[in-house]
Amino acid sequence: MTDDIGKTTHFGFQEVPETEKAGRVQGVFGSVASKYDVMNDAMSMGIHRVWKDAMMDWLAPRPGQRLLDVAGGTGDISFRFLKRAGHGHATVLDLTEPMLVEGRKRAEAGTMADSLDWVVGDAMALPFPDNTFDVYTISFGIRNVTRPQEALNEAFRVLKPGGRLMVLEFSQIPNDMMQKVYDLYSFNIIPRMGQVIAGDRDSYQYLVESIRKFPDQETFLSMVKAAGFENAKYRNLTMGIACLHSGWKI
Repeated sequence: MTDDIGKTTHFGFQEVPETEKAGRVQGVFGSVASKYDVMNDAMSMGIHRVWKDAMMDWLAPRPGQRLLDVAGGTGDISFRFLKRAGHGHATVLDLTEPMLVEGRKRAEAGTMADSLDWVVGDAMALPFPDNTFDVYTISFGIRNVTRPQEALNEAFRVLKPGGRLMVLEFSQIPNDMMQKVYDLYSFNIIPRMGQVIAGDRDSYQYLVESIRKFPDQETFLSMVKAAGFENAKYRNLTMGIACLHSGWKI
């Protein structure tokens, strides 16, 4: 077991001890849980729904598949997956219980109850046996994990041979000028939205900063490959504001 004492990581633009990050992330999402879906619509002007649909288009869920949706929050991806698959099973895993509580309140959670599990758990230490799931998704969650490489390694472990990884995350716009315009919007508008809609400026300031600290598309692709995934690729969405990474356990 490695000794993590003294190791630091980023929490937005702050350097914090690795041992503190998970607790801080829980604090952020516990704070914004009840307004999370409303804020996603406001921050992205509804485009996050288009991105999630693009994720499902590439994923092409099949009947009977078992999904693990990590950092699954209020169930957005799992609901989409089950609708596309026709029948199957989805496990929504999140570090923050209030997010799962909000997800269970949604109408889809009631109609799909027999096909859903809600689990509190850590992406870096998944509470599941090896070779359990057909599909692993994580949507706008991996940048909040203390050690993303460990989360990818765990994804590889719990997927069955032939299983599929798909990561949807904010990324970097390849055009410098467009990135600067986007940064101006992100740092000036999104924290204000957080204050108005969720009464929480600081959490949304962290979310904006965490996007800027996340690896770019090629760097993250190399991490997916390092975890053991084959045929790893990515697709930029909306000029690279978001990105889908895909890989297979072969």
